[in-house]
Amino acid sequence: MEHLVSPPKRVLAIHDLSGFGRCSLTAITPVLSVMGVQVCPVPTAILSTHTGGLGDPVITDLTDSLLPALRHYQSLGLDFDCIYSGFLGDSRQIECCKAFFEAYPKALKVVDPVMGDHQKPYRTCTPPLRAKMKSLARAGDVITPNATEAAMLLGMDFTRPVRFTPLSAKKWLRTLCAQGAGRAVITSAEMDGGRYNLLFDGETFFRIRGRYASGSYPGTGDIFTAVLTGGLLAGQSLAEAAQRATQFVEEAISLTAAAGTDPRHGVLVEAALPKLLEPLGPSRAEPF
Repeated sequence: MEHLVSPPKRVLAIHDLSGFGRCSLTAITPVLSVMGVQVCPVPTAILSTHTGGLGDPVITDLTDSLLPALRHYQSLGLDFDCIYSGFLGDSRQIECCKAFFEAYPKALKVVDPVMGDHQKPYRTCTPPLRAKMKSLARAGDVITPNATEAAMLLGMDFTRPVRFTPLSAKKWLRTLCAQGAGRAVITSAEMDGGRYNLLFDGETFFRIRGRYASGSYPGTGDIFTAVLTGGLLAGQSLAEAAQRATQFVEEAISLTAAAGTDPRHGVLVEAALPKLLEPLGPSRAEPF
C-alpha cells in the first residue's frame, strides 16, 4: 500500500540573499526544507556577502520587485501557511511586508526584526527603518528580536548592555506582546550569569539557557527563527519550537568551533542539518 504524502507547509520568506556567509536565505532555506517546509523566497536585496566584516558587499536593492511579486502570486491563486520577514534593507520594504501580511490574513506571520546586535545598529539600519520596524512587529504573530533589537522596538536606549532580571524580562516581553504580537522571543539575552532565549506565549514566561561555545557567528539569529518557524508550523508549542531552535544553533556553533573555520563565514549549517531529524529530548524550557 502506498503511503500518502501530504503537501508541505509553504513559507513565503521575505529576506535578503547573501551569496557568501551563511545567513538569511542561504541559511533558512536548507533548514526549513529539512523540516519538511517549502520555502518560497522573496529577496529584498542581493548581496555578494553579508555585511558582518567581509568588506563592502555589492548590494542590489529589490524593493521595486516586492509588490509585483505579490500581485503575481495572487494572480496564480497561491496560498501560504506563513509569511516570514527578515532583513529589510530599505524602509519602504516595511510597507511591502505589511501588504503581504494583509494579502494572506490566515497565514502565520513571523517577524524577525533584523536591525542590530551588540548594542549597535547594522550599517543598513537607518533611523527611518528602525521607526517603521515597530509597526511591522506590531503586525506579526511571533517576533524574535535579540536584546538590542528589543530595546529598539521598545524605544529604549539600545547602546548599553542589557542584563535581565526575571522581573525586567517579563516586563519587556509583556510590553512587546502588548504592542501587537501575540508571542515574543528575546534571543541570546543575559540573565543570572548565562545566556538565555526568553519566551512569552501570551500566558506563560519561559527561559531556555543556551549551551553555546564561545565566539560570535553571523546568521545564527536567522537559523534560530527558521527552526522556530518550522516547529510552529509542525504544531509545536512556542516552548518546544524554541528548544529545538536553541539546540540546533548550539550544535551548529559547536561543530563550527571544532572545525576552526573563520567565524565571518558563518556556522557549518550543512553539517548540523541531520540534528533536525532527531527527537527533541527532555524539555529545557523553564518557567520563570
